[in-house]
Amino acid sequence: METIEAVLGAISSAVWGPWFLIPLLLGTGLFLTIRLRFLQFRSLGPALNLALIRRKDDTVDGDITHFQALTTALAATVGVGNIVGVATAIAIGGPGALFWMWITGLVGMASKYSESFLGVRFRKTDARGEKSGGPQYYLERAIKGPLGKFLALWFAVFAVLASFGIGNMTQGNAVATQLEDTFGVLPVVTGIVLTVLAGLVLIGGIKSIGRVTAAFVPFMIVVYLVVGLWVLIANGPGLPAALGMVFSEAFTGTAAAGGFTGSVFMIALQMGVARGIFSNESGMGSAAIAAAAARTTHPVRQGLVSMTQTFIDTIIVVTFTGLIIISSGAWTAGEAAAGTMTSLAFSTALPGNLGGIVVALSIAFFAFSTILGWAYYGERCCERLFGVRGIFVYRIVFTLVIFIGCTVPLNVVWLFSDVMNGLMAVPNLIGLLVLSGFIARETKHYLQHDPTLRATAEEVDEIMVGHERHG
Repeated sequence: METIEAVLGAISSAVWGPWFLIPLLLGTGLFLTIRLRFLQFRSLGPALNLALIRRKDDTVDGDITHFQALTTALAATVGVGNIVGVATAIAIGGPGALFWMWITGLVGMASKYSESFLGVRFRKTDARGEKSGGPQYYLERAIKGPLGKFLALWFAVFAVLASFGIGNMTQGNAVATQLEDTFGVLPVVTGIVLTVLAGLVLIGGIKSIGRVTAAFVPFMIVVYLVVGLWVLIANGPGLPAALGMVFSEAFTGTAAAGGFTGSVFMIALQMGVARGIFSNESGMGSAAIAAAAARTTHPVRQGLVSMTQTFIDTIIVVTFTGLIIISSGAWTAGEAAAGTMTSLAFSTALPGNLGGIVVALSIAFFAFSTILGWAYYGERCCERLFGVRGIFVYRIVFTLVIFIGCTVPLNVVWLFSDVMNGLMAVPNLIGLLVLSGFIARETKHYLQHDPTLRATAEEVDEIMVGHERHG
């Protein structure tokens, strides 16, 4: 195991190092931001209105609503990364790491839009009559020849593997650890409960997942933010200094303080980008799988709805967590305390052990939702590799692995997850760069006619006269 851990650690360092995935992720997001003429800023208002207020399009072309597709994607991304991941980034990279998480989120919104647009544009209907899409399909259908097929298969294989890491065992282990530390619940009990609950939801497929996530994902995010706002108000005097450190130390690194051993600029950048991607998954291609199931009148509309997921995840939830940790001073405890840092930060403003309880319950709900979202991602990629007959087997194995994650140590699995996340992102990012011109042209055409996203299905048909409609 020590040898495996060392090998995975070396691969992870190379994949997430300063000369490979970090510039590829940031560069792709920045390139798409420019090609789309800063779409994430121009169209954020209409996108949020369609996603959160109107919630659905007047069409039957799809399996779930805009809102359910958004909450399914949010379920997969708002997880341990928003609590433990943020704490780890700051514990190693210093307060400046939060700045790079913001940058990753802002440029990542363009990546998230683009991959979700393609997910709907090139989706297909499977043998059971359900919509299926994502990089495992659009890379092959949009990029003709051997390259597209190779990239699609590459993504599908690593996405299935990643689903057992980032979307399963690491999440279950985080829940079991938190509930044992806070409430004394045995990991075996947590494993049984999570396995049964997940199995009951997953047996119903995307429609069941969509209904469940639409019901509790918004609730859990709002509760976390309300309590977080309470803590931020209590730590109000420390907020200006916290914000100052975020901006200044993003480019200079952070001196040693308390248990914090100090960091340089490159560590702040690397941790901010790596943990930012772990949190919002922009550029990884996963959200496109949920987007492809949405009932939408046009791919641009669902792409913009999906884009708001990164805004909610990183610009809102991650910001709350990061500022709470920094303004409370908990970040100076250092890397060894990363696992309990958020609980410590909440406890500075909440009575008794209420802070630990809030964080433990948040991790439990966030992680469970991530399990549901990633189960769907994995099964869609499994369907791409083995056909619809492989879905049932995948669901059974995925559900049983949850119990394993809750009951065994997972140092190697965390490294495995980082490697798989990086390797599944690479083919998708290549595809986004290759298809950027097509994405920009189609987006420009649609938004010239419907900038507020209020066109009816009939009006969308008129807009698309002379253009090939989505599949």
